[in-house]
Amino acid sequence: MSEHVQARTVSPTALKKEQVAALEAALSKKLGKAVRVLPETDASLIGGLHISVDGLVMDSTVKRRIAEPEGPALRVTEVGTVVQAGDGIVRVAGLPGAMSGELLELAGGLQAIALNLDSDSIGAVLMGPDAEVREGGAVRGTGRVAEVPVGDALLGRVVDALGRPIDEKGPIAHTATRKIERVAPGVVERREIDTPLQTGIKAVDVLVPIGRGQRELIIGDRQTGKTALCVDTIINQKNKDVLCVYVAIGQKASTVARVVKTLEEHGAMDYTTVVAATASDPPSLQYIAPYAGCAIAEEWMEEGRNVLIVYDDLSKHAVAYRALSLLLRRPPGREAYPGDVFYLHSRLLERAACMSHARGGGSLTALPVIETLEGDISAYISTNVISITDGQIYLETELFNDGIRPAINPGFSVSRVGGAAQIKAMKKIAGPLRIELAQYRELAAFVQFGSDLSKDTLERLRQGERIVEILKQPQFRPMPVEQQVLILYVLTNRLLSDVPVDRVRKFQGDFLEYVEDNESDILDEIRASQVIPQALEEKIRGALEAFKERHAVD
Repeated sequence: MSEHVQARTVSPTALKKEQVAALEAALSKKLGKAVRVLPETDASLIGGLHISVDGLVMDSTVKRRIAEPEGPALRVTEVGTVVQAGDGIVRVAGLPGAMSGELLELAGGLQAIALNLDSDSIGAVLMGPDAEVREGGAVRGTGRVAEVPVGDALLGRVVDALGRPIDEKGPIAHTATRKIERVAPGVVERREIDTPLQTGIKAVDVLVPIGRGQRELIIGDRQTGKTALCVDTIINQKNKDVLCVYVAIGQKASTVARVVKTLEEHGAMDYTTVVAATASDPPSLQYIAPYAGCAIAEEWMEEGRNVLIVYDDLSKHAVAYRALSLLLRRPPGREAYPGDVFYLHSRLLERAACMSHARGGGSLTALPVIETLEGDISAYISTNVISITDGQIYLETELFNDGIRPAINPGFSVSRVGGAAQIKAMKKIAGPLRIELAQYRELAAFVQFGSDLSKDTLERLRQGERIVEILKQPQFRPMPVEQQVLILYVLTNRLLSDVPVDRVRKFQGDFLEYVEDNESDILDEIRASQVIPQALEEKIRGALEAFKERHAVD
């Protein structure tokens, strides 16, 4: 122990020589190196000692214990030093006991998350602007990982990735916090997905149904209606005992404001929390935003409640993580993404679950969004997320431009939960509808060659045209499941064959309005029994005939 380490020691009164010698001996034994005490005095400490030595701060002062009455009698804190700062990244020397993902505290209260634990330094990403960070500044480990406030106080609020309110509605009176990272529930803790999560969108609920606890990917090029589909789904959860979390990652602040305004106009913010990490926020906040949103949702799930979370979108999340990884000098892989980019999303999406009744029976349904380029669903991030999720809804630019909205391509879209996430009446209708739609798409492509068509082919084409028209749906107008079942029953039984194609959608609206006003017991029975028995079929056909007569007169 030939090398001496200096220990700055502050006490309220001057230390005696024997006290200094005893302190030097104790510190030398603890650190394994010779320590020379440099005593100072500060009467404001009242009692105890404050020692700074070799990256450690030991504080047993009465002043600190008064400020922290519930804290330990002796607080030992590691202290590191900023050796490099820039581009939202700090490299810290010292802090040998730091954990991966630990929150570090810099001067001015700025926080950073430790991601790289090298042998001689730590690479951390800042949770705010780096303008005030200076080389040589002190960095303290907090011994905890990033947390966000959770609970019902967040309903109706817009928060950032750290759970801080950004909606100018005042502070959030939360009573609990939760770590943003956690291990996903195991197989034994889950149960089968058997309850539908109604989106209110006919094309989704009949062709690619979503169950509570499922992970269904929304994928497509920009401006094809991905966000609109997710917002419609949130709006449709009104009065359905489902809480919602919308996570906006890397979007323009104006876009997020527009989504929030839409949700407010439809009364959906009463049961929704928006977590926003916009394009103007640092990549570090965009990186942790989905995990923070998931932690907020998990709190409700573990209370036995049903939750829907939307990640919009994970493409920008992966880009933010790539930027951080390259700045941290991590080895780049395919398309410059780091090697653990698959784990980035798998550890997030695996947290969606339908919990067993022993664990409260709650559910967390995830709708991740991925943006493709020129319809390329075989790109790196797209294939990664497709392999993690339980199906995907593919929105096609060509269909969108042709006025078919939502622009769902039924060929590439699939739900691996399937009929388990549909009520019996919808499941009965879905089979023939999917087949007829697939046949129509094949025949429509074949007709382009100008061949003579048989009567059966023409009939299939006419039916297919009506299916396409019925599945079109305006934005922010989700339809209750009983109305969906009614109009799709009429469609699949070819009771609309005498209605001109260009009048099918108006006919649909007028017929549903007629049933609502004059035959509402039909909708009540579908809603209650979730099946269509023979007696109800006859009642539906009678109502349709009565409406057609009246419609013809009008």
